[in-house]
Amino acid sequence: MTSSSATDAHPAPGSIPELDLTTDVITLTESLVNIPSVSGSEKILADAVQQALAKISGLEVLRCGNAVLARTQAGKDRRIVLAGHLDTVPIADNLPAARDGDRLVGCGTTDMKAGDAIILRIAATLENPAYDMTFIFYDNEEVAASLNGLGRVAREYRHWLYGDLAVIMEPTNGLLEAGCQGTARAIVRATGKRAHSARSWLGVNAIHKASEILRRLEQYEPQTHIVDGLEYPEGLNAVKIEGGVAGNVIPDECAVTVNFRYAPDRSAADAEKFMVDFFEGYDLEFTDNAQSAAPGLSHEIMQEFVGFIGAEVVAKVAWTDVARFAAFKIPAINFGPGDPGLAHTREEWVSMDLVREGERKLRDFLSQATS
Repeated sequence: MTSSSATDAHPAPGSIPELDLTTDVITLTESLVNIPSVSGSEKILADAVQQALAKISGLEVLRCGNAVLARTQAGKDRRIVLAGHLDTVPIADNLPAARDGDRLVGCGTTDMKAGDAIILRIAATLENPAYDMTFIFYDNEEVAASLNGLGRVAREYRHWLYGDLAVIMEPTNGLLEAGCQGTARAIVRATGKRAHSARSWLGVNAIHKASEILRRLEQYEPQTHIVDGLEYPEGLNAVKIEGGVAGNVIPDECAVTVNFRYAPDRSAADAEKFMVDFFEGYDLEFTDNAQSAAPGLSHEIMQEFVGFIGAEVVAKVAWTDVARFAAFKIPAINFGPGDPGLAHTREEWVSMDLVREGERKLRDFLSQATS
């Protein structure tokens, strides 16, 4: 595919790690893993990715913060967007990467540097794809939605997200995971009256009052919603509790942070109303709400992709950035190597065979017109 580069920030040469995008996909994954990129610290890896993409002919390259974007403009009838995040959760004594039989072990192997490696290999080595291509590598996916690099791209360079189909290379164990759950977080506050603990009858203990919040959560019965034939379970859970003033003070406030994972047939507003109704009598402060995404399986190009890949289609039981594309009416699906159950664990690893298979399937789809 090499390079006209329109960039916001040019990485300084010399200290940037060199990435060989023509090497095999496992070696490239290993190279990406060995450049630490915990959320908020992606600059070095972003510099390396930008430097490598800038060497590829036929690509326009753009830097947006620590997100790196590249695209072809070959006049094809349709455009495919491949996207992956560069950041990882905090390292847990699991770097550098190590090979163990079929396993490549290390922080980010599954979530999601193997997927990033596939995208980079395709950008560098796929000759004359049947589609125009956009490649997006972004920062801060593993933290609050307000910091997400793809959200920043959507605000500042929205047109770069446009395409006929977006494939998010999140770990799916080689399956196709359609749509995604929404995720809302709110602080539910119990209030009381502060007093000396020696005269507790003069106060009202807010921590004790929070027991009703926890009781409601314990009695909550999760629902499973069927959307486009796929099952999306919901969940409502306390994830943090804060309260207390001092060892001799009756506390006047206790705050319980609650996370609601909701199905794609609820809007963000629906989710907030559900939580407000569920915790009737309590004050709620919403701190985050990332919209869900419907599966979008009825789109023609989605059906082509699903039929070509030939993998089972299941619901995405988590939030992913397919939701950002869905908000722009762009069909999007999750497809990547790695077991999502291993994401964020100390023992994180990815099957090298699954990485190779994922690259082969995606390369074959992009190499031929399917309509």
